[in-house]
Amino acid sequence: MSTQEPRRDEYDVVVVGAGAGGLAAAVAAAHEGASVLVLESADVCGGATAWSGGWLWAPRSLLAKAEGIDESIDDVKAYLRAALGEDYDEARIDAFLRAAPEMIEFFHTRTALEFVPGSRINDIYGELPHAGTGNRSAGAKPINARRLSPSVRRLLRGQLYETSFLGMGIMAGPDLGAFLAAARGSLRGLWHCAWRFGFHVVDLVLHRQGWQLVNGQALIGRLLQSAEDAGVEILVSSPARSLVTGEDGRVSGVVAQTPAGSRTIAARSGVVLAGGGFPNDPERRRQRFPRTPTGREHWTLAPETADGSGVTLGESVGGVLTQGASAGAWCPVSLVPYRSGRTGVFPHIMDRAKPGSIGVVSTGRRFVNEANGYYDYVTAMYGAAPEGEEVQAWQIGDARFVRRFPLGMAKPRPVPLFPYLRSGYLVRGRTLGELARACGIDEEGLQATVAKFNEDARAGVDSEFGRGSTPFNRYGGDPDSAPNPSLAPLEKAPFYAVRVRPGSFGTFAGLAADGQARVLDREGAPIPGLYAVGADQANVMGGHYPAGGVNIGPALTFGYVAGRELARVREGVLR
Repeated sequence: MSTQEPRRDEYDVVVVGAGAGGLAAAVAAAHEGASVLVLESADVCGGATAWSGGWLWAPRSLLAKAEGIDESIDDVKAYLRAALGEDYDEARIDAFLRAAPEMIEFFHTRTALEFVPGSRINDIYGELPHAGTGNRSAGAKPINARRLSPSVRRLLRGQLYETSFLGMGIMAGPDLGAFLAAARGSLRGLWHCAWRFGFHVVDLVLHRQGWQLVNGQALIGRLLQSAEDAGVEILVSSPARSLVTGEDGRVSGVVAQTPAGSRTIAARSGVVLAGGGFPNDPERRRQRFPRTPTGREHWTLAPETADGSGVTLGESVGGVLTQGASAGAWCPVSLVPYRSGRTGVFPHIMDRAKPGSIGVVSTGRRFVNEANGYYDYVTAMYGAAPEGEEVQAWQIGDARFVRRFPLGMAKPRPVPLFPYLRSGYLVRGRTLGELARACGIDEEGLQATVAKFNEDARAGVDSEFGRGSTPFNRYGGDPDSAPNPSLAPLEKAPFYAVRVRPGSFGTFAGLAADGQARVLDREGAPIPGLYAVGADQANVMGGHYPAGGVNIGPALTFGYVAGRELARVREGVLR
């Protein structure tokens, strides 16, 4: 599958980028008989998806029906209309919702990519009509790397250390729940952790890396195996430098810088752009991200190669970069200093929702329902950080919280806290006032905020932001916390804090495209032979985040759509 040089000068389909969307397009086209070459600029495959939780939003799938959920497309549309408002695009939403169940069925039944249902994963805005309360999401089924071919294992991007436990990925759901239960002394949780970590240690000894693949690694590993099974060729360390067009304006190939030199590669049916968007392009960030005056006041979780090169290729032939409510798929992050001098980026996905922790800005005031989505946290942080100050917040917990739950990168018991305190990542204060002074937070403001929050937590109602009022909030909390699983007072000293900054999983802004993933020009007409998927395509949710997985779900779905369309072009159906 992986080569140092293209085996031919002409393919039916050339895909630029080997993330979820690009690989989905490649597999779908190859299954229909097309010859496919994937060009990846990095030396491994998977893009940001390999470092993600790997969940995708794809309502009305066969997985949902197997769980007894058979909802109408109109119900899902009603939720999205309410969540997206004026950014709701009827044609593209309809195309996505009709193709998503087909995509799930295709991969689940015909390829190595098997899914598990998100039976208890709720849509974020539970107060809106027809919000989902489970089974609209799916995740890749965990897989042991022994089941992948050696060539696939070589191509697979490694686990993101910051979201692992000593390099071992932990899957959301029962797996994560067992690890948190172990921190409370549960024998069942301790047994689960023991066997999971035991196998991980064996893998480290034998293979120097974990082979129990979960989350985004499982998704990309299974996609890569599916690509190899279908005969897809993948060329790494081979960025596409330009597009080739004919006299009629049709995109007919690419010029790539391969390990063996520059090569012009023809694409008879067309080219798919799947380069990962522009989260690592400081200039586009400066232009489109709020309160980012130099473009460097932002920390993304995407790989360095997600630098906007795919978008630039599209613009070079008439494509248009467009966005809705937001240019970025925001995520609050903290910077982790290591003794080696490296700085890691940790995504605050789960800790914010646990009872006994709050987020505040420098005034000491809360600014958001911390248990809502990560997108909401950063959006609110941009608005709440005082003008003239760096955009940042502090996530704060008490002594009870930090021994039961993670606080950023700091792990609960039995993992010690001193490495995080020694590095300065975690700040500790014997009192709230001492903590405030150490962090540069207004002391009186923080004390007043905590006093009010504690009063609300004991009553089980967040009078300021409604935390714990939706199924999404409550599922992210702790069922042992009463009367509200999202709320608990901060009252046991010492107190701890982690500095939180604006980050992202990637970008929502991308090339304008239609429901067939065809790139559109300024007049709204498709550019012949050019498709965009993943973060190179403007996100179908219009820059909103109504549910977890609205990056990967559309990426896989429109990748599947693009691959099928290009295979039909090959057969002459659309000529």
